[in-house]
Amino acid sequence: MNRLINALRIELCLAALLVVGCSKGKQDNSANAIRLANQFVDAFYSFDRDSLQSILSEARESQPNILYYQKWAECGNYRIIDRTKYFVKNDSIVMFPVTVEDDLMKALEIDFHVTDTFRIAILRGRIRSVETSSNDLAIYHEAKEWVKVNRPDLVAIACEGIWNGGPTPCECLSGFVAGFRNFVKVKKSALSKQ
Repeated sequence: MNRLINALRIELCLAALLVVGCSKGKQDNSANAIRLANQFVDAFYSFDRDSLQSILSEARESQPNILYYQKWAECGNYRIIDRTKYFVKNDSIVMFPVTVEDDLMKALEIDFHVTDTFRIAILRGRIRSVETSSNDLAIYHEAKEWVKVNRPDLVAIACEGIWNGGPTPCECLSGFVAGFRNFVKVKKSALSKQ
């Protein structure tokens, strides 16, 4: 009987060690994912292309979009307001919202800070892909379409290849900033005539 009880104790102890070990491994994976995600955000907002390209060395398909966006953000004077609300979706995905102040919202004369959310996929300790989404307001999309239709001279050529590694993200962003200012003037003028 004592042998049976001792055998059961040993099995319970081993099971407990296995659970603790697995739990610790999961915590280590989450901590590593958060560390890598923070390094990505640091590299992105440092506006150092080489640093960002290095951290994305295993995320080749994401590079054109993210490198373009980094230059767009630099030329749009993106300044971080908040980057504290990230979370680990699972062992390999970190959702990392970053709220910024930027020239586009200033050009629209809107008191609003855009939040870009980076979805960072991590596998075996390396970033494998990064996708972005934004909480842009409807007025932003309306202004963008207005510029494309009414002021294509500002964006048509400058925005070739937009979000896919195009060669002129700064010129594209500058065109939209100027176009947004025109959009606001037209809107104000129309309101004053009512």
